[in-house]
Amino acid sequence: MSTRVLIVEDEAEIRHSMRVALERAGYQVDEAGDGVEGLARFGDGAAWAAVLVDQRMPGMDGLETLRRMKARNPTPRIIMVTAYGSIELAVDAMKLGATDFVRKPTTPDILRNAVRAAVAQRGADPVRSEAGGETAGTGPLVSRVTMNGFRFWPDPDEGSTAGEARRFVVEHPDGQREPVAVHILPEAVAQAEHLTRRRLPLGEGLWAWEAERALSAYLWTTGAVPPGGTLQLSTLDLDARDLVIRWGKSAGETGSS
Repeated sequence: MSTRVLIVEDEAEIRHSMRVALERAGYQVDEAGDGVEGLARFGDGAAWAAVLVDQRMPGMDGLETLRRMKARNPTPRIIMVTAYGSIELAVDAMKLGATDFVRKPTTPDILRNAVRAAVAQRGADPVRSEAGGETAGTGPLVSRVTMNGFRFWPDPDEGSTAGEARRFVVEHPDGQREPVAVHILPEAVAQAEHLTRRRLPLGEGLWAWEAERALSAYLWTTGAVPPGGTLQLSTLDLDARDLVIRWGKSAGETGSS
């Protein structure tokens, strides 16, 4: 029997192209034009291995559709699809039970890879860290989110490091794993120190978090692993700047207490 996949997407052309891409891979596909219709087709969820849900839809948005589907049946793997996503939105979706987060416009290969990875994970806890069996609530959430079918976590063989590189294990949609190093360049450190007006040695936890964000953003944007397994963090994006400023204020308050 073919694996059944439900697409919930309000744009007919996108919905059709997603359906064609998945049917060519052998999936049995049904579709809905909004969240309300999607819930009706979802039913009790028992028929579906995976569901693709657009985030921005008229009426009920993707997060609310996700929440209601998971309340009915937590087993089907639900993949959020959006052109307007962010790492923060991905984390919110993961907290509600999303398995993966796919960026629009997507390619047929990325779409098929995300569905394949989601179906392969059925029955597993989507928010459990591979590194140490800890739940996502015990540490930064970014590395627990699946982006375009890729997952990653800190390399357990490296331990904590105060060097300029943070090392991770990235799992491809087909289950293959490879190491990736995120190198924190002096320009990024100088930028952070300018924002906080204090020294931020590479051993501080801020840099582990920033390395996770950089790798997440790369996987989210490209749907691929960095060439050569190396990514360079040379500048901070706007969201990261806000985090660095808050980090500096928090450290200053701790130091003055």
